[in-house]
Amino acid sequence: MAPSAAQRIVIENCAIATVDADDTEYASGYLVVADNRIESIGAGSAPEGLTGVVRRIDATGHLVTPGLVNTHHHFYQWITRGLATDHNLFNWLVALYPTWARIDEQMGRVAAQGSLAMMARGGVTTAMDHHYVYPRNAGDLSGAIIGAASETGVRFTLARGSMDRSKKDGGLPPDFAVETLEGALAGTEETVDRFHDASFGSMTQVAVAPCSPFSVSTELMKQGAELARRKGVRLHTHGSETVEEEQFCKELFGMGPTDYFESTGWLGQDVWMAHCVHMNDSDIAAFARTGTGVAHCPSSNARLAAGIARVPDMLKAGVPVGLGVDGTASNESGELHTELRNALLINRLGAHREAALNARQALRLGTYGGAQVLGRAAEIGSLEAGKLADFVLWKLDTLAHASIADPVTALVFGAAAPVTASFVNGKQIVEDNRLLTVDEDAIARDTRAEAQRLARIAAQG
Repeated sequence: MAPSAAQRIVIENCAIATVDADDTEYASGYLVVADNRIESIGAGSAPEGLTGVVRRIDATGHLVTPGLVNTHHHFYQWITRGLATDHNLFNWLVALYPTWARIDEQMGRVAAQGSLAMMARGGVTTAMDHHYVYPRNAGDLSGAIIGAASETGVRFTLARGSMDRSKKDGGLPPDFAVETLEGALAGTEETVDRFHDASFGSMTQVAVAPCSPFSVSTELMKQGAELARRKGVRLHTHGSETVEEEQFCKELFGMGPTDYFESTGWLGQDVWMAHCVHMNDSDIAAFARTGTGVAHCPSSNARLAAGIARVPDMLKAGVPVGLGVDGTASNESGELHTELRNALLINRLGAHREAALNARQALRLGTYGGAQVLGRAAEIGSLEAGKLADFVLWKLDTLAHASIADPVTALVFGAAAPVTASFVNGKQIVEDNRLLTVDEDAIARDTRAEAQRLARIAAQG
């Protein structure tokens, strides 16, 4: 409990979805924040006699939820949106790798700013970036990305990626866009040492994240896992995204993706995989047995025609599942709050049909599920006393939601709800769908300039 000298913010007269273990909800309730923690939450009015109250918010007409947690993204793709729009994954990668291989520090910074801004203004309070393109002489890409996250004010995990299997080795990236095994491991370890903060409430963490089985050597997978566990950080990669990937693994390694991951030390409670679209019963059981998490990216999977992940079966088996935007070259909106709706709708096209997911399960995927996947469920993902004050006020009393009585249904099934306010660590970063921390118009101008510069450089070869 915070001391009486704490500065307090009181939010009242709002619907609240706590997303706690019991899915506790209040039709009209309050939330009290003391410094950077949630102090109390409940039905009716806030307790009387609170000291140090610096702000009271009448949140009539709003739903308060935990902040959204993004579990998979590629920020650099922000400046290559709208390209290769009719390609499957492998053809899309072949089309875009030559352009991505030309990014530099300035492009990376602007792309991160744009990606973060789009998510944060839409209710994301914890973001992650799986950055794996480190061209030679590109500058301090990791530092640029983490700097952008700090400026935006979101909690952040950099999944420091790598590739060491280029075209000459049977991979997809150009030869000059990959690192050596030794260089990738050294660069990853340096990033962990430089930026990772393991303390409660930390704003920046780092994960070890070789890109994918078809762009990374087996030795990099094995040594990457060893490095992560030696440093006490999490592991992230792409897994089972397409049928073609499964065929690639069987041809190259003599086994499917999940068995390959297990053979290289890549299953466990400290691991999460992006996509996991093509998983059989045995694969799902292996993830459940080991506590391996999944970042479900429904819009990207649809955009690249990858398929429908078996999310209902994963949840039933006990697999931790969160939501991901994925890169904005395969999800041009770059927003996570729309993934709540898309996850529900797309999964209802699968075998479970209308019983696949409901509104509250979708909200849990985007909040507590994401916190589980990032290893931060003790800190964020639900609204409970003692947890960090990361939360969102969604405005639901406008025309867009006027006839939907249940606020969680309105948020998930309805049109994208405006964000009146978003708080991270008890500090407001969004007001009326605009960021308070950075200049959105300047980022838009810089985005156009850097996208054009990258296109010119790529055209020159």
